[in-house]
Amino acid sequence: MTANNIDIFGIGLMSGTSLDGLDIALVKFNFQKDNYWKHETIATKTINYSTKEQKRLAEASISSPIDLIKTSNWFGDFCGDAINEFIKFHQVNIDFIASHGHTVFHMPAEHYTLQIGNGANIYAKTAIPVIADFRTVDIALGGQGAPLVPIGDKLLFSDFELCLNLGGIANISFEKNKEYIAYDICPINIVLNYLCKQISPELAYDNEGGIAQSGVIIPLLLKKLNSLDYYHAPYPKSLGKEWVDKDFFPIIKQFELEKVADLLHTCVVHFSEQIARVALDFSASSVKKKPNLLVTGGGAFNKFLIHHIEQRLGNHIELVVPDSKIINYKEAIIFSFLGLLRICNSTNAIQSVTGARQDSIGGAIYGNIKGLINKLYHLQYID
Repeated sequence: MTANNIDIFGIGLMSGTSLDGLDIALVKFNFQKDNYWKHETIATKTINYSTKEQKRLAEASISSPIDLIKTSNWFGDFCGDAINEFIKFHQVNIDFIASHGHTVFHMPAEHYTLQIGNGANIYAKTAIPVIADFRTVDIALGGQGAPLVPIGDKLLFSDFELCLNLGGIANISFEKNKEYIAYDICPINIVLNYLCKQISPELAYDNEGGIAQSGVIIPLLLKKLNSLDYYHAPYPKSLGKEWVDKDFFPIIKQFELEKVADLLHTCVVHFSEQIARVALDFSASSVKKKPNLLVTGGGAFNKFLIHHIEQRLGNHIELVVPDSKIINYKEAIIFSFLGLLRICNSTNAIQSVTGARQDSIGGAIYGNIKGLINKLYHLQYID
């Protein structure tokens, strides 16, 4: 039996800080050689959260310990039910599920992080092996526990010199001086969506950045945002909702009497300046005359934001916005790959990215993976 005729099917799950829904990606992997995995995204779906579900996830950080456990178990059941419906619709056999979970706490400086959505509950619902809790090993090793996506950028999206994700928080990854580097740049949708809800609780986001485009810059606000200490701190570094609540929103609230469109406009300009500053710093040291930048995440649909980033990059970097499947599901796709690496006992967290003492293999496994191990044995991927 050869590597070329064995496919491994994994499902990746991602729930981001923007609370827009649960992303599901079904990915087919085929091992080639020299640690190279060919991958194909077979099917995707987003399960939108109801207002009640959004509220429960948003308030998990302020709930009692018992309620937090109940919410984690509920969200695990929610994920399991969603996967069962997804599998039934597509009529496929799945080898494993890899779940990022939903981040409730992320404070690497204080050595803790928490992603809810109990993997045991997902396994109990689906009877498919589940890998969850990817971040805690890296945190225990002194790392940021984030970002984890860069190893997928490196191994699955190697055609791009830089990979930028515009989700609740913007993060970037790239190779510099033969070392792979990635970190969170600034908040994005977690702020923009919050401001939209100040206009109307029913307004989930600023479609294509149209409201922001109608506003004008508030110079003092832009100056204060650009002066935040985080932007001048060295990497490795990462952001969580705690930082946004503590450091970012208090500045916004100093200008709460301003028009929301002007606040949105100023934030977009601020985010584009921070992103371009990082990308151009890489470009200045790149051996390639015009490196390319892959942009994914919900923010890639914000035409006003993309326009401002492109404007600041000028002719130094080529900005690439891929098809909607990659834009929406790249993180879920990569988390399925992180799960596969965990089962293969291969590194899925990079020390140079997170600042941990060493590379590590993160993820707790629920269920029996003997069948998958046998597949990997026939692939000659493991001994």
